[in-house]
Order: sequence, then C-alpha cells, then structure tokens
Amino acid sequence: MTQYISDRQAADLLKKADNILLLAHQYPDGDTLGSNFALCLALRSMGKRVRVLCGDPIPEKYDYMTAEVPMPDFEPEYICALDVADPKLLGPALQAEYGHRVDLCIDHHSTNVGYATHSCVDASCAAAAMVILRIIRLMGVVLTPAIATCIYTGIATDSGCFKYSNADAEAHRMAADCMDVGVPYEMINRVNFDMKSRARIELERLALDGMEFHHDGRVAMMTITNEMVAKSGAKENDMEGLPPIPRQIEGVWVGITLRQKADGNYKISVRTGTHADASAICVLLGGGGHNRAAGCAVDGTLEEAKAAVLKAAEEALPRLITG
Repeated sequence: MTQYISDRQAADLLKKADNILLLAHQYPDGDTLGSNFALCLALRSMGKRVRVLCGDPIPEKYDYMTAEVPMPDFEPEYICALDVADPKLLGPALQAEYGHRVDLCIDHHSTNVGYATHSCVDASCAAAAMVILRIIRLMGVVLTPAIATCIYTGIATDSGCFKYSNADAEAHRMAADCMDVGVPYEMINRVNFDMKSRARIELERLALDGMEFHHDGRVAMMTITNEMVAKSGAKENDMEGLPPIPRQIEGVWVGITLRQKADGNYKISVRTGTHADASAICVLLGGGGHNRAAGCAVDGTLEEAKAAVLKAAEEALPRLITG
C-alpha cells in the first residue's frame, strides 16, 4: 500500500537520497522526458549521482533536452518513476526489473494505481512536469534555462500547446516562469507541433484512408499497422501526435487510435471532448489516463482489438447508444 505524500515530503525524500534512478514510461513523450531530465539536472546540481532510464528509444526530436546529458552507470539506491501511473507502463523489461521496487512515484494521473512506496500525485496538474517544478523549488534549486526547457516541454506537450482544457492559469504561469529564464519556446513548439517528416505525412495518409466511423459518427477509429509503418518509412519519432487526429473531426466525441506493436498486439490511445471520459473507456481494458486522453493495450488480432475497444466505449458511454 502506497503512502501518499505532499510536494514538501517528496522534496525531503529526494534531498536525503543519492545514486538515484529515474524511470520514464514506454513510448516516451514530452512530459515523461521533460519531468525526468528536469529532475535529473536539478538533483545533479545538488551533487547527487542520477541517471534516467527509458525502456524505449528516445525520439530524436527531444535531443535538445537529452543529447547533452550523460548517463553514468551505477547501482541505484533510490528509484523514482515520473509520469508513470502504472508499472506496466514502464514496458516489460523495466517493469520486471524495477516495477516492484519503486521508492517514489511523481505523477498527475487520477488513475495512478499506487504501486510505489511513496506517491506524490496531483491530478489537477496539466503535466507531471508541473509537480516536478514545485518539488525542484522546494529543494532550493534555481530554475536554470536547461531545467526550464525540460519543464516547458512537459507542460506544452501534455496540454496540446496550451489548447486542451487542462491548460489552466497555473500551467500558463509556470510556462511563463520558464520563458522568463530564457527557454527557446518558439523552437520547442515548432519541433513538437509544426514539424513533420515526409514519412510521417505518408503514414497519416495511409491511416486516414482506413478511418472508420461508428455510432452515428460520434466515434472515429484510426489504425496504424506495422505494414503501414514499413511502407511509409516512418520512424519512432514520427509516431507522436497521431492519437489526436480522429478527435479533430467535426462531430466526433471519441477518437480512438490503434497502433500495432512489434509483437502484433495493439496499443490503444483514446482522445475525447467534453461529452466523454477517455479514462473511463481505457480503465475497462486495464489502462487509464485523464478525462480527455487515456490509453491501454489489447492483445489479439486487429478485429479483436477493434471489437474490444468499441465494446468498452459502449459500456462506459451509454449516451453513444441512446443518443
């Protein structure tokens, strides 16, 4: 059973620790990476030995945060998972090695399962990076441009460049604090929201060709298979930002993206508007997340995965059936 703690308590635990391993979730995004590298830099400024570990390769687009941060090898004495609501999200290898021995989890997901010895969770935050910034300040660390770049990336990416409903006044205030110390926000937003490779455009075309609509157009479902990825030539860093596409269609309440994994099974991403709760759908399939963005995994064929997620949507959202 986890012990839920405050930001101050989390800061005190980190101040006492050394030889710290920070864990990011699989399919790393701007928030898990921004949170991990911001805390890594902050703790190193205090003289601590720290490294970040992720079960999947880090996309090249985040080189501006990660490329110049060396990762020393040491036996960890204290393990933290950041932006990881469930140890399953670490990926099979990291879950097996570290999932049962996480000392501190810092997160912002309401569906956090409480797997760590201590959990510092604030579901009101748009990004885990916001919790990290509060903790960094409580540790007495000065917000440098490098740390602020990581924090800004986490907030911007998890709020859809401040377009989502979670981009409240506090998210904007923290982003402004980062900008005040010289964060290259124009570059960050261009890299994360405006730039697409030709392979990415081709992958989008293939996925859009197979778009399906259900429940009078209220549910849009997009599939990305390994065959599509190979045909387009897309790389891992071309994948981020695909899940919001189905939800962007007028009249759609629930946007579902099925992405085939290397083992043939499917990673499901759900995005919703004000009419639906994405996490309520994904929880039924062993996943979780936020009201407007959530995820899960489904084993089986494509048709089995489609049927499972549609059934979950029907159970979680009877309004889709009744109108």
